[in-house]
Amino acid sequence: MKKDIFNNNQRSYTFSLLLLLTVFASCAKRNLVYFSDLPVSSDFTTPIRNYVPPKIQSGDILSISVSSLSPESNVLFNNVLLPTANNNNVIADKLDEGYLVDKDGFINFPVLGKIRLAGFSKEEATQKMTDLIKENVKNPIVNIRYLNFSVTVIGEVNTPSTFVIPSEKVNVLEALGLAGDMTAFGRRENVLIIREKEGVRTTSRINLNNKDVLNSPYFYLQQNDIVYVEPDNKTKVAQNAAGNRYIGIWAALISVLGYTITTLVLYNSR
Repeated sequence: MKKDIFNNNQRSYTFSLLLLLTVFASCAKRNLVYFSDLPVSSDFTTPIRNYVPPKIQSGDILSISVSSLSPESNVLFNNVLLPTANNNNVIADKLDEGYLVDKDGFINFPVLGKIRLAGFSKEEATQKMTDLIKENVKNPIVNIRYLNFSVTVIGEVNTPSTFVIPSEKVNVLEALGLAGDMTAFGRRENVLIIREKEGVRTTSRINLNNKDVLNSPYFYLQQNDIVYVEPDNKTKVAQNAAGNRYIGIWAALISVLGYTITTLVLYNSR
């Protein structure tokens, strides 16, 4: 009877140990290194030809500031306060929330009225606004920036979320950095990018183990892109199973140890 108990405990311990070894071996086989095919002994250079400045689209919120030598003009085109003799401040139209690009691609700008900016890059829109404002103001300086340029990172990352980017230039590695990087179970070789542009949704998968991804049109992200990191389910399930058996392992070890000590004591007492 005692021999059967001993054998059962041994089998439980052996099974748990083999399960842990399987999990560790599985993790070891997976390639967790970004750009693992980059040469180690020499520098690697490649020209940047895949960055495409994002185009303004419906739903974007733009900050547009205008400065000139005329304080009156600055008030007309900006959300600023201009002190007057009776201390009543003159306030321009509200711009603190930015200009929303409507479904038809227009913004409603003070004095100028509706202006279509959808389809323009930020630089192109700046030039267009400058040309229009020149008709009313001498030598205006126009600055445009996105207020809601964002990307979403979900899946096997440490901090999944939607991130508002202060600059519209962001690549997939920077987005993953904002999300706390991938977990050990994230499939670096199969990252999904979901993109919407001009009413069309496209998807593409990129391999972050491969240096060729640096030249992918999806390496640099666009407005409202979604980065989905798929899990390696087999490894994750095995790890969870192993984690659930930690208590069993220690119980088996203690049981085997206790049984061994008892057996030795009984043997020596004969």
